[in-house]
Amino acid sequence: MNISITKRVWLFVTLVFSLSSAVQAASREEINISSQAALESLYAQDKAAKELAAKAKGILVFPSVIKAGIGLGGEYGEGVLMVNGTPTQYYATAAASIGFQLGAQVKSQVILFMTQDALNDFKNSEGWRTGVDGSVAIATLGAGGTLDSQTLQQPIIGFIYSNKGLMYNLNLEGSKITKIDR
Repeated sequence: MNISITKRVWLFVTLVFSLSSAVQAASREEINISSQAALESLYAQDKAAKELAAKAKGILVFPSVIKAGIGLGGEYGEGVLMVNGTPTQYYATAAASIGFQLGAQVKSQVILFMTQDALNDFKNSEGWRTGVDGSVAIATLGAGGTLDSQTLQQPIIGFIYSNKGLMYNLNLEGSKITKIDR
């Protein structure tokens, strides 16, 4: 293994642990409050998201996912699964990437489980990987600012956004979501 690659891996591991320990300090109450604020922000940006959420069997909210990288990258965030508007379980999302990247970003992610089967599969998993254990259709706007009709028919629909607005054309592929104690 090349020394420069070893140094990059070490930097990456250090970065991920630094980010995760900073984010992990969030209590249940902090996660609940920031998740509710993230949902309100999404609903203000996209009325269709609010209508879909009202029909969802469960809503997984990661209000703040921090992504950073220098060649090697990683992201981490903590959130809550809400069923019928009530927090039921807390989760962490993490992902790693390799390739041209430099910088950091904070984004919010909301995953809607539109069917009871999709929600049950998620809840019963031991570490759920997007794209492997469940395919998430990322919401994209069609003509007239409406959601694509193909997306509306999917059992799992994801929204990725920031304080700068909805960030379409991003994906959740490769993210691993695991239960955490809070």
